[in-house]
Amino acid sequence: MKKLNTVKQLVEFGFADFSRVKVKAKIGVALVLMAMAHAHAETGVTDRKILLGQSAAFSGPAAQLGIQLNLGAKTYFDQVNSTGGVYGRKIEIIQKDDKYEADTAAANTKALIETDGVFALFGYVGTATSNAALPIFSQAKVPFFAPFTGAQSLREPFNRQIFHVRASYYDETEHLVDRLANLGTKSIAVFYQNDAYGKAGLAGVELAMKKRNLQLSETVTVERNSTDVTAAVAKLLPKRPDAIIQISTYAASSALIKEMHKASYTGMFYNVSFVGSQALADTLDKDGVGVVVSQVTPFPWSGSIPLVAEYTKNLDKAGVKNLNFSSFEGYIAAKVFVEGLKRAGPALTREKLVSALETINRGSYDLGGYDISFSPSNHNGSKYVDMTVISKDKKFRN
Repeated sequence: MKKLNTVKQLVEFGFADFSRVKVKAKIGVALVLMAMAHAHAETGVTDRKILLGQSAAFSGPAAQLGIQLNLGAKTYFDQVNSTGGVYGRKIEIIQKDDKYEADTAAANTKALIETDGVFALFGYVGTATSNAALPIFSQAKVPFFAPFTGAQSLREPFNRQIFHVRASYYDETEHLVDRLANLGTKSIAVFYQNDAYGKAGLAGVELAMKKRNLQLSETVTVERNSTDVTAAVAKLLPKRPDAIIQISTYAASSALIKEMHKASYTGMFYNVSFVGSQALADTLDKDGVGVVVSQVTPFPWSGSIPLVAEYTKNLDKAGVKNLNFSSFEGYIAAKVFVEGLKRAGPALTREKLVSALETINRGSYDLGGYDISFSPSNHNGSKYVDMTVISKDKKFRN
């Protein structure tokens, strides 16, 4: 019998006579079929690997945001990989440092998609940086999962490629202003970063204030990646607001708090979660006592919550002793992403992942104390907001 080496020859020979094909020929055809399947596999996916890309601040004044988010995510991915991965595929992340700069984030995104060939983008840090990546991943139809930002620009209009696992800045600022209004606080100022992130937070505060017929006593700015708060302090001190809501990162926020304290200011400071809670507490040291930070994850030291207990156990196993909100958010994001991979099935594609993630909701998935709910028309997975206060020894209480 003539040896059959190609699919075309096999078809011409007739499938009805396939049983007569020699074993060697069968193996040859199987290898051809496997090669064809791999040739048409989704970008960033092989039979052994799923490749993700992350552009974030890994150096500079906002470095701890990217470092901690990545640490939490990688801890969970490593745990999954140690038990065989997802359908035999291990998850890898290519990290690119954008130093919290939008232009660099855009260049990184282009490289991750076009050169590195990643399957999806994961855990970007920042509003301006994510906005810079937005047109690039949207055109390429690459999933953009769990950006570390609550900006409306990534939520409206609806973009099918984007999935959020954290509450929005509107959710956080509503919570903060509600807390202050209930305390009878009338004089409220905002210190915000002069970019898309700061303006998104300011818009949330203004919306919450308008809802309660309140007006801001002052607004002051700081440039991204700067700790020069001289002008901000000069504007705030004459007003002596009862409370200052900060929409910035830990370096600039701590600089303002320290300078205001030096000038004998005794009002309250309130921050949204993006500030980087533990980094803020570490930077402030004794100046941090009493500073309020809203949070979008459960308390990382609450062992009674199953998800927290799991996070603590796996970080301890990885040799990480210092728990914090940022690494916990990364851990949560990784866990939800893996659930999406499992639901997408072994024949993984980007479209299948998106469709699978849209089936994750409170009725079908128990994360262990933190609800995530997506749908085909809503990718804002959570509205959870909690309040914490920095206490002695750079710790937190809620």
